[in-house]
Amino acid sequence: MTQTSDRTTSAAVPDTALRSPQISDGVRLWQIAKASKVLDVNSSYSYLLWCRDFDTTSIVAEVAGDVVGFVTGYIRPHAPDTLFVWQVAVDSSQRGKGLAVRMLDRLLDKTAQAAAPQAITRLETTISPDNPASIALFTSLAKRRNTSIHKQDLFDAGVFPDAHEAEELYTVGPFENRKELGTS
Repeated sequence: MTQTSDRTTSAAVPDTALRSPQISDGVRLWQIAKASKVLDVNSSYSYLLWCRDFDTTSIVAEVAGDVVGFVTGYIRPHAPDTLFVWQVAVDSSQRGKGLAVRMLDRLLDKTAQAAAPQAITRLETTISPDNPASIALFTSLAKRRNTSIHKQDLFDAGVFPDAHEAEELYTVGPFENRKELGTS
């Protein structure tokens, strides 16, 4: 799920800030998703809503005042111990620097604190079978967190009204205790 974009930055990269999204970040999230050519691009309106309504379960990465990556997610209504990761995207200027990994780790830590007393014990995401980068990202998350990853079919291509690929559900966890959600 690491993505590409036409944006560039200078060779000297300042520190990366990881923070909750703000409404003003919505346009940039939409731009990064659109430039990816891989993600399903939601309406620009939906990215504004993500930043407003899911700020506690989403995170953005900022370098020199510019949002260069994001993870959007939500707590599943019927599984309040599960963080569902909707999208992960990293601008091409930041690819290969471990930013997606850092954002996921920070989001898990942040969500675990915000979800008290209900602990987050699992993370879910969907990945199309032809996306090895995303599969590797979430497999490495399970390994770093010393837990398992399980894959199962979720949506066959035939259930979509358009030419969408099948989506497989990846579940990382369980995280046995809150300590496991601490920074690795």
